[in-house]
Amino acid sequence: MRKVSAGRISKLISKLSMRANIRLRPDVKKALRDALKKEKRRNAVDSLRLLLKNADIALRDKIAICQDTGMTVVFMEIGQGVRIVGGSLRQAVDRGVREGYKKGHLRKSVVSSPIERRNTGTNTPAILHTQIVPGGSVKVWVIPKGFGSENKSRIRMLNPSEGERGIVDFVVRVAEEAGPEACPPFVLGVGIGGTFDHAAYLAKKAFLRRIDKKNPDLLLRRLEKKILDKVNGLGVGPMGLGGKTTALGINILSEATHIAGLPVAVNVNCHATRSAYGVI
Repeated sequence: MRKVSAGRISKLISKLSMRANIRLRPDVKKALRDALKKEKRRNAVDSLRLLLKNADIALRDKIAICQDTGMTVVFMEIGQGVRIVGGSLRQAVDRGVREGYKKGHLRKSVVSSPIERRNTGTNTPAILHTQIVPGGSVKVWVIPKGFGSENKSRIRMLNPSEGERGIVDFVVRVAEEAGPEACPPFVLGVGIGGTFDHAAYLAKKAFLRRIDKKNPDLLLRRLEKKILDKVNGLGVGPMGLGGKTTALGINILSEATHIAGLPVAVNVNCHATRSAYGVI
């Protein structure tokens, strides 16, 4: 049994919280550069150049890519051969987020109650998803999720008879309705299957995959391309000013579901699609 201290987990999450907010993911940055080569409209070209310049300044000056430094979502894969010592996992995660947001001078955006709206002043509690897996390591992904795009996310319980066409139509409609308010070009996480809550979980987890990495499932890979082509055909464009690039990528995760259901969740992420990964 391998022992991993809660303090070590906190330090890693603190580091990842700052890194994710300051350093735009390489796959997203490359996608923005590739989009710049395809765009012809002046507004689209200017917008993409500004987004890339913003990412460069953030990294150079160690400041946040976006003023909305998000609600922190943490995914953890914990090996069965690991024992966490020196404190609880939940407290370790929140301590790491709290320290990272303080040290990085990142905006604190979490309220303790969705009704009373009192800011906790620490950007905690974080949203924590854990999975027990074989092995002796602890893998951690930190996603700062801004709410300009989060508020445009949707879930729908489709009728199984709607099939692939229903999935495509729903995802494209969500992207169209998100429009300029969700700061395109988007990355869309799509969760298909499971139950109502699990589809939303899959949609969020889909962001962990690089958008330049092909889906290992051939059916889902084809579906991603079909949706991406249709979304980019909307003409919303960078920052909603028109153009060929409304989305940079579509990531789909799918799991088993009930014979009577076809849950589909779409989690919208903005041009500043952020995450950072570390392992202990």
